[in-house]
Formats: sequence, structure tokens, C-alpha cells
Amino acid sequence: MELVFDRVTKQYKNKIAVDRVSLTLTKGVYGLLGANGAGKTTLMRMMCGILKPDSGEIFYDGIKVEEERYRDILGYLPQEFGYYPEFTAWDFLMYLASLKGIPRRRAKERVLELLELTGLSSSAKKKVKTFSGGMKQRLGIAQALLNHPKVLVLDEPTAGLDPKERVRFRNLISELGTDRIVLLSTHIVSDIEYIADKILIMREGAVIHKGSREEIIQVIDQKVWECRVDSRQAEDLMERYPVLNIRQEEQGTFLRIVCEEKPAENAVNAEASLEDLYLYYFSK
Repeated sequence: MELVFDRVTKQYKNKIAVDRVSLTLTKGVYGLLGANGAGKTTLMRMMCGILKPDSGEIFYDGIKVEEERYRDILGYLPQEFGYYPEFTAWDFLMYLASLKGIPRRRAKERVLELLELTGLSSSAKKKVKTFSGGMKQRLGIAQALLNHPKVLVLDEPTAGLDPKERVRFRNLISELGTDRIVLLSTHIVSDIEYIADKILIMREGAVIHKGSREEIIQVIDQKVWECRVDSRQAEDLMERYPVLNIRQEEQGTFLRIVCEEKPAENAVNAEASLEDLYLYYFSK
């Protein structure tokens, strides 16, 4: 099970959205992290065969993403997914199953399985327009899984969800990565930190860093600092360095800073997190 990106490039007028990306993805959950405009959605849409690269190729076990048979192994939840508000959850999934060519008897069995998996069984006969944001996202996951995909692509799936729904969604995605390739794009760093086996960091169309959480955080080892200073010094430090956290305390202003050198005389090194790394790369 291998999904290969071979020197993939996509350009819009004078902007290069994806710049000669080469990757090999195997079974597991991959977190794609980057600021808005980094090229994440363009990369994922090419991976789904929706956009054609200007150069380079993408293929799964030798099957090019443009081929019809690739559709049979692909599941996709785009950032803006169209729901039919007057449909019930059951009718919505049965309708999409028919569009995917799944025989009705098998579709009924599969829809029952997926409603159970996504925690929507009790809402199967309710109209989609009555669903919360989290329920709609779970319904989106269900439709993406109808055809037992080997490749699952999720673009910003937890955006707008409350903390409880996000935890539920993360647990579901983590389970799905045991027997397929899952690519999850988000700018919510904690979602990636909790569930991704591998993390890809994308900036200006290029994948600039990839590896496990522990591997990529080594880049900022000894570069995360914490200190308490007076308000005047705090203002100075905030102008000079990327500040991840600021908190007013009785002893002064607490700052958490990512930078190469020691930012203040009383600053001490702190254990780095993925959020620190994100700030390090994207604060500018």
C-alpha cells in the first residue's frame, strides 16, 4: 500500500501553489500542517484527481489518480461539503451509495455500519438540516467511507467543531488509520498532535519537513523559552520575537517565546510542542 507523489507541481497564473513535491505515503494517519495559502488544499485535490498537476504524477500501487479505478479506492471529505438539507441521514447516504454504484442490498448494510461507526444511528431518520456542525462532519466521514476506501482524504474536518466533537472526531480518524492511508489537513495543531503517525509541514507550496512528532520537534530543541518580565520588557520582547503565550501574573508578565538565542536574562528552556514548531515556521 503506497501512494506516491513524484515531483508534483501546480501553478495558478504567476503563483506556484505546489512546488515539485515528492512523497511516499503508506498505511497510517498523516497530518498536513500549514498556514492558509501554503498549498495544502491544492495538493489534496490533485491527490483526489480533481485537479491535474502541471507536471509530475501521483499514483497508488501503480494506479494513476486520473484512472477510473482509482475512484473505487478513494474517500474524500472536502472542506466545503455539500449536504442535502431536506434529506435524512439515511436517505443521504443511500443516495450517495447509488451514485458510487454500490448495489442496494450491500448499500443498506454499509450505511447501517457507518451510522453506527459515526454515532449517528439514533439520528438516521432525522433531516440533515437539523444536525449540528459535528454531526454533519460525521455524516461527511460516513459518505467518504461508503466504498471501503484505501485512501481517505480529509480537508479541515474539525474546523468549527466544539471541543467535545473534536475529541470524538479525532478518535474516529485515529481508528480509520489502522488499515488505510489517511491524509488529514488542518491548521488546528492539537488535532494533528494527537492523532497523526507522521506530520508533513507545508510552506509556500513545498513540504519543508516530515516525520513523527518527536522527529520534527527536534528542529526547535533548545529554542523554546519561558520567562517572567515587567510590562515594559514584555512589550519589547513581543516586538522582537514570536510569542506563543502571554499571561499576566502577580510576579510580572509570563511569556513563552520561540527563538534561537536566549531572549531575556532570566529565560529558561521549556519542552517544545508542535504548536511551538508551527509558530517557529509561520509567525512571519
